[in-house]
Amino acid sequence: MDVIKAVQNYLNKMISEVTGMKVLLMDAETTSIISMVMTQTQLLQREVYLIDRIDNWQREKMKHLKCICFVRPTAESVQALIEELRDPRYGDYYLYFSNTLKKSDIERLAEVDEHEVVREIQEYYADFLSINSDLFHLNLAAPTSQLFVENLSTWDPRAFTRTTEGILALLLALKKKPLIRYEKTSALAKKLAGELSYQIQQEGPLFDFRRPDTSPILLILDRRNDPVTPLLLQWTYQAMVHELIGIQNGRVDLSGLPDVRAEMKEVVLNPEQDSFYRKSMFLNLGDLGSNIKSYVDEYQTKHKSSAQVESITDMKKFVEDYPEFRKLSGNVTKHVTLVGELSRQVGRGQLMEVGELEQSLAVNDNHTQDLKTLRALLERNNIPDDARVRLVLLYALRYEKAQSNATPQLIDLLARSRVADHKIAMVGHVLQYAGSDQRQEDLFSNTNVVSRTKNLFKGLQGVENVYTQHAPQLVATLQECIKGKLREQLYPFTEGTTRDKPQDILVFMIGGATYAEAYEVNKLNAANPGVRIVLGGTTVHSSQSFLREAAESVGRWGGGSGKNAKTYGAASSPPGERQNTARMSPV
Repeated sequence: MDVIKAVQNYLNKMISEVTGMKVLLMDAETTSIISMVMTQTQLLQREVYLIDRIDNWQREKMKHLKCICFVRPTAESVQALIEELRDPRYGDYYLYFSNTLKKSDIERLAEVDEHEVVREIQEYYADFLSINSDLFHLNLAAPTSQLFVENLSTWDPRAFTRTTEGILALLLALKKKPLIRYEKTSALAKKLAGELSYQIQQEGPLFDFRRPDTSPILLILDRRNDPVTPLLLQWTYQAMVHELIGIQNGRVDLSGLPDVRAEMKEVVLNPEQDSFYRKSMFLNLGDLGSNIKSYVDEYQTKHKSSAQVESITDMKKFVEDYPEFRKLSGNVTKHVTLVGELSRQVGRGQLMEVGELEQSLAVNDNHTQDLKTLRALLERNNIPDDARVRLVLLYALRYEKAQSNATPQLIDLLARSRVADHKIAMVGHVLQYAGSDQRQEDLFSNTNVVSRTKNLFKGLQGVENVYTQHAPQLVATLQECIKGKLREQLYPFTEGTTRDKPQDILVFMIGGATYAEAYEVNKLNAANPGVRIVLGGTTVHSSQSFLREAAESVGRWGGGSGKNAKTYGAASSPPGERQNTARMSPV
């Protein structure tokens, strides 16, 4: 169950089926999908000499080339293909769609193919973006994609269709026909589970796979059941880069950093293409620093040895090693730049102190001391505004129902500290979006003595340090699922049932997964031989994207009004951030 290899296999089949020199045409979405798993260099080695967009009408005619078109079966992409076939620029066309194509669209393509250049039409179900071998997403995030309309129980029709199509494609790519379970209190999860079950039945022959010993499980969850995880600072490499700098389709924009070399203004982070990143992506900041030092030492050693070319054999060896040597040099610079920037931001924003209090608020019920520490941090001017807002949010979520809740006073303290109104409004937005009334689980173990005691002892066992005390709610859910003990009252089946311990578990998080949860899934996979877990979501959140999602959603259906919003000073949503355009990796 490797989602990167699933997409690579489809792409390799497309390329190998078309012999000779060829061009690859994609739309905006399939460009992102392919750029996550294969580079331009790798495509060039397979005789793909030109990569372009189907909607680029400035392309030259090259009748000697064969053309592979890989697009999503959207109305826009089908229309672009129709325009292409009316006046074909290439000799032969091989059309591949990332999902099921309507019969009417096939007929339209056939009608327009007057030049008889179409040699093949296929459906290859690479309709999701693979990040790690066990992590994928659908690139559905605010403000460009909305999940809700009217209220938190109603899917936006476009997001619902895209999510359904993406999960069905994943199941077909991995050749899984699962039993479907969903979070009972989430109307969105229930509707999605029902639609997936219906579509699997409708597409019967497509899902006619060999029956495994135990049925795979597709578990559909709702982000709002755990709003804490996306709000916390993370301390592993991949998660920290996304939180403090940002990862967009495997690329990191460093152009805004001081004294950055021209070739480092945008770098690629891909575990398939970067062995250091693959080995280090789940290391904490301390261990990462040690690994970077070893990496630099390795480069220096290699550099010195390459200068001592004393024989023909040495020279031949050096020439053979030179491409890898150059790649190593670039990687050293890239990771040293990234780790240096992470360290700079941690120091500048006093994030070690912030992170320690975040963990205490997330894990411990220590109201008096936490409130005292929180007030002190809010009054300091060297704590970033975003960090202050996150701390107040964590406090507000934990003590939402407590009689001693001091959230209004903390809001006043934020205002006196001149934090922007739209940032302060996030507190009300998140409480409306994912407050205790919206959650199924007892997230903070506040409701009964037994769960509080369990939480106390859980906090004492297996904790590496003060910054890693919190475990996402997903961990407990998956542990119960692995044991075959996940409660059917809370996570019902759409149809059928089983008490078997599953071997394959696919988790989909409506509202977005996080890199922190991806790290935990990686650990669970390593700790449970024979069990394979894949995590996916509508997007992969940082704290900022999660807050934007909450604000956009509440703003759409609530207009910033409502009990919590009024109490905690809701204001208009922050403007949407610039969306990066996906491009193929250059190396």
